[in-house]
Amino acid sequence: MNKGIWYGIAAYAMWGFFPIYWKFLHEVPALQVIGHRIGWSFILLLIYILATKQWNNFRSVSFNRKTLGIYAIAGVLLSINWLIYVWGVNAGFIVETSLGYFINPLLSVSFGVLFLREKLRPMQWLPVGIATIGVIYLTVTYGHLPWIALSLAVSFGLYGLVKKLSPLGSVYGLTLETGIVFPIALIYLTFVQTNGSGAFLHDGAIVDILLIGAGIVTTIPLLMFASAAKQIPLNMVGILQYLAPTFQFLIGVFIYKEPFDHNHLIGFSIVWVALVIFAAENIIARRNPVEPIPELGEG
Repeated sequence: MNKGIWYGIAAYAMWGFFPIYWKFLHEVPALQVIGHRIGWSFILLLIYILATKQWNNFRSVSFNRKTLGIYAIAGVLLSINWLIYVWGVNAGFIVETSLGYFINPLLSVSFGVLFLREKLRPMQWLPVGIATIGVIYLTVTYGHLPWIALSLAVSFGLYGLVKKLSPLGSVYGLTLETGIVFPIALIYLTFVQTNGSGAFLHDGAIVDILLIGAGIVTTIPLLMFASAAKQIPLNMVGILQYLAPTFQFLIGVFIYKEPFDHNHLIGFSIVWVALVIFAAENIIARRNPVEPIPELGEG
């Protein structure tokens, strides 16, 4: 099997097992977890760029007003997405967070139509409509909008939209966007440390290691994904992206025993049918190209 496929599987599997990692930090406020995730991710990525002697190139392509503006927006959107996700996981909503990432690819192509005036092929409208029906059904059965799932899908969809307009690759991009929000994270973490409410260096060595490790578990799958994306076709990447929410869903249901009754099953099944149609249509279209196919936003 192509090495790129293994890198892709490993990257999405790590993202899929994130809920278990964040559950170990369930006693730490989500905002502190995200502050450390931003901080340590930026530090590790910066070390990687310096160690691989890419600093001059990174600086030359990153430090201009337009690029900084784009990645400032991306950094804010990514921080919001991370915060909602970590909070949702530790509040017992892993299944709903997985729904957000199942919906995201369909929402991404919808954003392409709305904001970039991209045209969907006729068969691409079908899964978008079916997924909408699934969300409406879940809204009725929940008794309220599945706001965690929708917030994750919208924030990550907008993040992907911004990234589509951005000039940098995934490694440079994440370095710049975490670097832009790093001062805010540092100020917040300094504040909670000085007022005695910070978890770091106060809740034991294991918590400290896990908070530092938040940067590692963020950067390693990113680097794997960047390598995979260069070696395998985009349609394969499109299929692999469903591994992460699938693992998250299974973890929520079978490990953490989150509620999942027949109404949830019906709603999720409608969304899954939409994704199967969406993936199949994309594979067929890429084998028999007739017109340009809109790319999904980079995650």
